[in-house]
Amino acid sequence: MTAATPLLRLSNLRIEADVHPRSGPRPPLLEGLSLDLAEGQVLAIVGESGSGKTMAARAVLDLLAPGVRRTGGSIQLSGRELTALSPDQMRAVRGGDIGMVFQEPMVSLNPAIPIGKQLAEGLRLHRKLPEAEIRRQCLEMLRRVQIADPEKCLAAYPHEFSGGMRQRIMLASVMLLKPRLLIADEPTTALDTLSQREVLELMVELARDYRVAVLLITHDLGLVAKYAEKVVVLEKGKLVEAGDTRQVLTAPEHPYTQRLVGSLPRRSDGRQALAPDAPVLLSVKGCCIDYAGKPGLLWAGPPKRVVHGVDLAVRAGEILAVVGASGSGKSTLGRAMLGLKPIAEGAVTFDGVDIARMRPEQMRAFRRDAQLVFQDPFSSLDPRWRVGQIIAAALRNVPGLDARQRRERVERILEEVGLGGFADRHPHQMSGGQRQRVAIARAVVSRPRLVIADEPVSALDMTIQLQVLDLFQALQAQYGFACVFITHDLAVVEQIADTVLVLSQGRVVETGTVEAVFAAPQHAYTQALLAATPALAAVALAG
Repeated sequence: MTAATPLLRLSNLRIEADVHPRSGPRPPLLEGLSLDLAEGQVLAIVGESGSGKTMAARAVLDLLAPGVRRTGGSIQLSGRELTALSPDQMRAVRGGDIGMVFQEPMVSLNPAIPIGKQLAEGLRLHRKLPEAEIRRQCLEMLRRVQIADPEKCLAAYPHEFSGGMRQRIMLASVMLLKPRLLIADEPTTALDTLSQREVLELMVELARDYRVAVLLITHDLGLVAKYAEKVVVLEKGKLVEAGDTRQVLTAPEHPYTQRLVGSLPRRSDGRQALAPDAPVLLSVKGCCIDYAGKPGLLWAGPPKRVVHGVDLAVRAGEILAVVGASGSGKSTLGRAMLGLKPIAEGAVTFDGVDIARMRPEQMRAFRRDAQLVFQDPFSSLDPRWRVGQIIAAALRNVPGLDARQRRERVERILEEVGLGGFADRHPHQMSGGQRQRVAIARAVVSRPRLVIADEPVSALDMTIQLQVLDLFQALQAQYGFACVFITHDLAVVEQIADTVLVLSQGRVVETGTVEAVFAAPQHAYTQALLAATPALAAVALAG
């Protein structure tokens, strides 16, 4: 390998799906992709879902799904042609020379095997070390990825750790073999902002120390701006722009790259100020929520308090963002506001009435007036029902509507969310963004006074996220409902919310208007959240 030879070189890579007898030939999934990645460099491949990012990464490891195959091009590692290797030779490359960190570590970690055995497996296969040395290296790497009790971790199982801790363990298992190339496929998508920053900082530090090149697959341009030196932009399987990260992100030339950069959440200048005399619609006073204790042999252990004395008020027409890391109690609090989670102490009142003491007819009216948008629409939409049926179900308890009026209202809300003509489709026939539009339509169609949105855009690409946020703001302005917007993304908060409440370990640490909190955060936790939110323009220009 000469100094001019890159560690990884893809040349005119082409990937196609097998021809289906009914549908006939399809366009290539990936066409003519070429890139060079030098030793110790971080290169990001960005694009929306379906752009071919993960396909390119899996092709490097020869792990394409059944029915998908490489039909052209070259893949070289240090000048060695990987496409010419036998299956046995390729197995030696995986792990030993190329490691991969997947998006969801719970899927790639075996839930039935202790962490220690999973970490040791690669060393036994590729390095043939004595058991004592394997254990020593495993403990050393777990300390390196900042696992508090490595000895205990070796005997534990994946489900005993948070998402961020599981991703650290996955990173440890990959870096134990000291590969020359690390492929990170959306490694932080499922994590909150603080965990995301910790994992990425750790990954980049390890890569730098071991001179490992990183191929980062992501749709988050903020992360690209902060961590990648080079960037490749894919659209529908084709490379549309590539080069130095700062140049591409601050002066994008291709319309698609310009659209990606323009999709970053920004504060809306046209957002109307909340009326100062708007009445309080939802009030939470001294709210404490417990989880049942761990079941024992004869009786359960003591309950665990997860929300401690939360106070908040949501006025008519207001968007209140509830922000915090995973496990801070955001979603639990949101469900308590709807009466879906019992509270141990305190009270939740809607329009001055305690929801725990509502009479049956009051509760039916409350169920119409307060709606919930879930994080994952695919699991919250009945796969057997058509879209029209799903939305119409929300109108069953709305008085004074006959069948024709219900049908007309469903058609109207579908038009408003940009899904006109989709009434007869099933959820599986739609993209993630379209399914989230259905979920929002279902929540809004009954004309509620309060909507609680639980991480409604965290699983979406940035361009789709922007479309859904714009839609949500437009519907809120049109119908005037109040909203509790639960999220871990402060960039989203800045775009959509009037006020913000920051939760840490079930306690309110800061609250105020978005402008005041973002301009001068008072609590160290809020300051850490803001510092962990990648800002594209600032980072790229500083680079």
